[in-house]
Amino acid sequence: MINNNCQPPSASGSPRFCNMGNFMRLPHATSAEGLDFAIVGIPFDTAASFRAGARFGPNGVRNISAMIKPNNVAMGVNIMDSLKGADLGDVPVIPDYIHETYSAIEQTLDGVLECGAVPISIGGDHAITLGELRAIAKKHGKVSLVHFDSHLDLCDTVFGQKYNHGTPFRRAMEEGLIDPEKSVQIGMRGSLYDPDDFKIAADLGFTVIPGDKLHTYSPEDLLKVIKEKVGDNKVFLTFDIDFVDPAYAPGTGTPEVGGFTSFETLQYIRALKDLNFTGFDVVEVAPPYDHSEITAYMGANIIFEFMSILAYQKKIGKRK
Repeated sequence: MINNNCQPPSASGSPRFCNMGNFMRLPHATSAEGLDFAIVGIPFDTAASFRAGARFGPNGVRNISAMIKPNNVAMGVNIMDSLKGADLGDVPVIPDYIHETYSAIEQTLDGVLECGAVPISIGGDHAITLGELRAIAKKHGKVSLVHFDSHLDLCDTVFGQKYNHGTPFRRAMEEGLIDPEKSVQIGMRGSLYDPDDFKIAADLGFTVIPGDKLHTYSPEDLLKVIKEKVGDNKVFLTFDIDFVDPAYAPGTGTPEVGGFTSFETLQYIRALKDLNFTGFDVVEVAPPYDHSEITAYMGANIIFEFMSILAYQKKIGKRK
């Protein structure tokens, strides 16, 4: 348990290659009691349909996150001036056993949410989000989903199976965890087996902003669409790293060209600073296919931007 407001150690006094292992070299904790946010790793990737390797995502993101400093100048916050946070380590996943892993995810996040902290999870493949949403829904009820990705992940089955990294949001909708009428999927692109995939998503109630359209949007344009759908509803933000173009994030299992730059990505995330967030994850970072840790670093910075949103909301009194 951590009750003190702890800044990560400065690299001028402690080299970045010392005391690594926790996100931003924040303290390790065994409970979320007294915290505003808790970092949780979910190293599960045996629901991936093509290239495995995202099980190494939490460690990869944590290691390179030592490069991140606590001040976000663009957002006008020092995240640890406003927030108390720590790294709780990893969920005890069971490779190849997705339902048992879902139970472990749910149990871990239950503990975080019971303490009033916001869970920030590092995947793992996108199948893990279903377990997170089960815990979120128990605490907050049906939430809006804001989903950055190059794929819809709304398949009914993959390889004849209901539970896969291509199916989590179909299951979440069926289980009543998310409200598709108040949810937005952003950045989808690439070749398809079924040309009607976007129509199927719309028929299910989701608002889809394909990548081609998003390339014409400013961050303010995106926020306007999201706010029109989400309103003041509680939101879970899920970010698949393959939203980012593989030129900027090659280390992922199912890359798609025609994506977004690192700068554009940060701008889109920052635009969401007034949404009512209940939790967040970044998924599908696969270090075996990474180059110079640029994908992991992108993932770490996306997490930092989300933490900065929490700090901004705390600073202006929107968050307790």
